[in-house]
Amino acid sequence: MEIYYNEYLISDDKERLDLDKVKGYLARSYWANQRSEEKIEKSIEESVCFGIYKDKKQVGFARVVTDDATMYWLCDVFIDENYRGLGLGKYLVETITESERFRKLTGLLGTRDAHELYEQFHFVRDRDRLMRRAPR
Repeated sequence: MEIYYNEYLISDDKERLDLDKVKGYLARSYWANQRSEEKIEKSIEESVCFGIYKDKKQVGFARVVTDDATMYWLCDVFIDENYRGLGLGKYLVETITESERFRKLTGLLGTRDAHELYEQFHFVRDRDRLMRRAPR
């Protein structure tokens, strides 16, 4: 899948991913800073991954783990600090949750601080961090 949002490209082509950028961001994140580079690489290999690009430079990322039948887990979502406030995170989440592949599946995710973002896309809180989205 490749779609444009203004001058930004969203793609699920793993060949486009800047693995150093993804590993660097996840190493600084609160949720993945204990993962080894090898685990991050393996998680990318075994998942559906989305990148956001401006002029071939990666500025965002999201990873989806799924059985393609009943559910998916949305994780490792980030937007480069220099590109926040432009609606890229919202568009990335919307692109994934409303895609033909995922919109009919139950969506799950965990977050400590972005509940309001995900609630815009029909995720509801289920405990402190877990959020769930019913199939549409």
